Amino acid sequence: MSSHFTLLISKHFEDITDPRVNRGHNYCLIELIFLAVCATISRAEGWADIERWGNSKLKWLRQYLPYEKGIPSHDTLGRVFARFDTTEFNAALIGLTGDIASLVAGKTIAIDGKSLRGSHDAATSKSVLHVVTAYATEMKLVIGMRSVEDKSNEIPAAQQLIDMLHLKGAVVTADAMHCQRQTVEKIIAKKADYLLMVKENQPALFQEVDRLVLAAMENNQSRRTSQRERNRGREEHREVEIVAVPADHPLREQWKGLQSVGVIYRMRKIGQQIQEETEIFISSLTTGVKDHAKRIREHWSIENSQHYILDVTFQEDASRIRKANGPEITAGIRRMALNILQRDKTIRDNIRGKRVRCSYDDALLSQLLQHFQ
Repeated sequence: MSSHFTLLISKHFEDITDPRVNRGHNYCLIELIFLAVCATISRAEGWADIERWGNSKLKWLRQYLPYEKGIPSHDTLGRVFARFDTTEFNAALIGLTGDIASLVAGKTIAIDGKSLRGSHDAATSKSVLHVVTAYATEMKLVIGMRSVEDKSNEIPAAQQLIDMLHLKGAVVTADAMHCQRQTVEKIIAKKADYLLMVKENQPALFQEVDRLVLAAMENNQSRRTSQRERNRGREEHREVEIVAVPADHPLREQWKGLQSVGVIYRMRKIGQQIQEETEIFISSLTTGVKDHAKRIREHWSIENSQHYILDVTFQEDASRIRKANGPEITAGIRRMALNILQRDKTIRDNIRGKRVRCSYDDALLSQLLQHFQ
């Protein structure tokens, strides 16, 4: 039988370049990708795990795809995935998630980078890989990714990612690294809005935003909201203050689409320890202060809803897949698996629990794939 998910994979991955020579086409690429994603959902953490899982679940797999040659060895899996063209693979991933998240208007799209700490290889002088992800926070969906071998190159990677995505009507959020005029221009060109943090390494912008906010506060022309939360012994207080940028202000010419600037104050109290921080941001939004506060809060959810889960539940930093394009391709597979797990509303359990249960319950895994939409 076919499934909505196998049809999605076939539709978006069938045209990626097969890296194998003609005599090596013993296994269909779609079968390999489907195998890798399902095994990753079911707690497989490397090629050997995927081979073991595939051999134990071959009867179940053949409900969806033929697998006439059975399951390839872990060496074959590693060789094939390491030679995939990463640009084509990421474009296919964007196309697949685009079918699910076709309407991002009004949604927050958080862009942030994450290091794959286990991807370095001292023997070949290969540095740690950094993955820049676009994450639809409300939908809990990774909608695109790009990788770079140096953290300093995250800026062009994020700009390339923006070029690839459908963002009309969305609000793109990012940390201070991505507060760049070219990035802003690309977001506006996509008919989207932005909310970007500003750090003191951009002194002219930082000081001017700070001055605008202070002047507005003194004249009671700013808008302010605050929120308090208590959770597991931790108390957090947040205040957001925004100021409309005057129509004739020079910043409007320098930063395309700029409408408002603001400041965030956070205070966390854990036991007797108090942590305080203040951040400044710029935004093209014309909405009220509560909407700004919501977008900021949603942006930082990427840490808990994606990065933390990938590190702790998927053991991403512990992965020792290092050969060629293997680290980036497997990072994409993990994010496909995470998308399926997070989008599911039928299994009442956390991500770890869902993975455990799918590893031994074929019906639950089928249910998970069926409801990925």
